[in-house]
Parts: sequence; structure tokens; C-alpha cells
Amino acid sequence: MHATKLEELAALLPPKGRLMGLDLGTKTIGLALSDVERRLASPLDTIARVKFSQDAAALIKRAADFDICAFIVGLPLNMDGTEGPRAQATRAFMRNLSKLTPLPFAYWDERLSTAAVTRELIAQDASRAKRAEVVDRMAAAYILQGALDRLKGL
Repeated sequence: MHATKLEELAALLPPKGRLMGLDLGTKTIGLALSDVERRLASPLDTIARVKFSQDAAALIKRAADFDICAFIVGLPLNMDGTEGPRAQATRAFMRNLSKLTPLPFAYWDERLSTAAVTRELIAQDASRAKRAEVVDRMAAAYILQGALDRLKGL
């Protein structure tokens, strides 16, 4: 089961329940978690990518650990709104993941999320090493917060 539009996902969600934000990178998957009222997104952690079966198992376990009801997945569109290889890879990952879990998901435009998070970390004077360590989960939180804010308006 999956939903590609946030509006479709909203209709499937229980009144309360956590959402998990995903920032699917080539080397890591950044994770973020909402509160049960779906007001606030918080960075959670990062899964180092190995191969799909291990990545999916780790992701499904983390989802179960926090009793989430759906995923919000950052979709890396090109600046002109078209989909390139990274967006196609994200869709392929989620297509395969949806065969392993009944949890629904929606895509959220993640353009500039990593850039925005990196700018904020630089403004906070975070070292390059610290930025590298936290940027993926913070980008996931940025993606999830955007979707939560939109859900409030639905």
C-alpha cells in the first residue's frame, strides 16, 4: 500500500501516530521522526547503506521501534522540477520497500533541503566533520517538517 500524494496519505492516517521522514542518499539514509500529534519533526539517526535487503530491514526495524504509521520520503527533483537518476533511484527503493511493509508513504519535494540544513549548521559554526555526521538526519527532519506543515493545512 502506498500513496504518492500527501493528500492521499492524509486520508489513510489515524488521528494520532508518528510519521518517519526519509532522506535517501547514496551512502546513507537520514531518518527523522514526528511526535504522535504530527506537529514537530526531530532528527533521529542515520542508516549506513549496504545493500537493499539490509537497508530495508534496518528501516523496517526502526519504523517498528517507533510504531510509525507512514513514511514521508524526500524526492530529489531537479531544480526545474524534472526527475533525474536520483529521483528514479528513490522511487525504485520505495517500490521495492513497499513489497516488504504495508506502511504507506508519500513523496515530498526535497529540493534544497540539504543546502538549507548545511547553511544552518554553518551558521551555528558546526565543524565540517560534525556537519557530515548530522546533515542527513537533519535533512530528513527538514523534509518531514515541510510535510507536517502541509498536512496541517489539509
